[in-house]
Amino acid sequence: MTISPLLRRPLAAIATLGISLLMLLPAQAEVVFQDITSPAGVKAWLVEDYAVPIVTIRFAFEGGTTQDPMGKEGLTTLMTALFDEGAGDMDSDTFQIALDDAGAEMGFAADADTTFGSMRMLADQRDAAVALLKLAIESPRFDQNPIDRMRAQLITGINAAAQDPNTAAQLQWGKALYGDHPYARRSQGTVDSLMTATAEDLRAQHKAIFARGKLSVGIVGAISADDAKAMLDTLFANLPAEPSLKPVADIAPNLGQDLRVDYKLPQTSIFMAFPSVARSDPNYFATVLMAQILGGDTFQSRLTSEVREKRGLTYGISASMVGFEHSQSLLISTATSADRAPETLQVIQDVIADLVANGPTEDELADAKRYIIGSYPISELSSSSAIANTLVGLQMRDLGIDYVSRRVDLINAVTSADVKAAAERLLSIKPTIMQVGPA
Repeated sequence: MTISPLLRRPLAAIATLGISLLMLLPAQAEVVFQDITSPAGVKAWLVEDYAVPIVTIRFAFEGGTTQDPMGKEGLTTLMTALFDEGAGDMDSDTFQIALDDAGAEMGFAADADTTFGSMRMLADQRDAAVALLKLAIESPRFDQNPIDRMRAQLITGINAAAQDPNTAAQLQWGKALYGDHPYARRSQGTVDSLMTATAEDLRAQHKAIFARGKLSVGIVGAISADDAKAMLDTLFANLPAEPSLKPVADIAPNLGQDLRVDYKLPQTSIFMAFPSVARSDPNYFATVLMAQILGGDTFQSRLTSEVREKRGLTYGISASMVGFEHSQSLLISTATSADRAPETLQVIQDVIADLVANGPTEDELADAKRYIIGSYPISELSSSSAIANTLVGLQMRDLGIDYVSRRVDLINAVTSADVKAAAERLLSIKPTIMQVGPA
């Protein structure tokens, strides 16, 4: 839902004040995570912060777009677009006016494995805002007019994307890596699959996913632990105990393929997929540091240095870990002028071969550690929304409420030999390579 400018102002003004106040805090101000359980047994992590009168809640249900029935791809994406389009006895217009009157911002979304929801509300209007969120969680209406309108918006996006050569490339990439697995499907579905979605389908999907048993919740802001517990029961206590999820199989990406998507473009995009490790793997941080040294977010990475800085072959190149619940990969991506694509690919392969053979230098490892440690508070703990998102993510990955305090030691424990071993194990395997550009 688009929040009206008149209602953005209170939250935006308070958020601006909050940023100003945060700048006055000590650089290492501690964020205290509390593990709370409501009287009905709903669990959450809480950060109390009274600097500004805002409360943010974020929650996640296990089960995302991979739960879409065959032939009804896009159903979960469509469902998440409809939670503010009427709930309980309120139709779409009435519900959205009530949200505006409460000064609240609400949103839902889904990825392959998870369905997310969130609300940011003014502390003094919390009761009204929570009552609306409760209706959206428990009793979405899925009226036909909003279904048709949101479906039309998704179809417009699908038709527009069909004119982009990257869309065809993404479809081929997913199919090549994952075959018939649900990870190969488009989260927004197709025109045909969306047209089959009915209100009954949406209600069944909502009932299957929205349950307490696979729920993670993060709450941040001007709210006490007792009030947060009461809010948890208001929002979630009436949901079913367990979801009704279809099993999703673990799958290793299908590597070793050479793919081309031919388009008359001035540039060639290059994608390379290698194996990676799960978040629970004991070699996780060695792999994180390996990816940072290889092609991370700084100009010191080897690929940026060799491909961009020394040879001017690209404006940007990256190596990043892509983690699903049931599959992991390491993706290298860049774009270069079509006539220099073979040279670019060869330089990338040479850089990878050197890292496998020789590992990182001690200086490279130290720089990577500083970046990975230092960037975490900026990306994960810099705002109430970011903290709420972090609280949920840590719970979903079962990392423990003390993870933030343990993380630095885990990173610092990684040696150059650990990174070299990770490179040997993961980067010695022939990747799947896809080039998108002129033949």
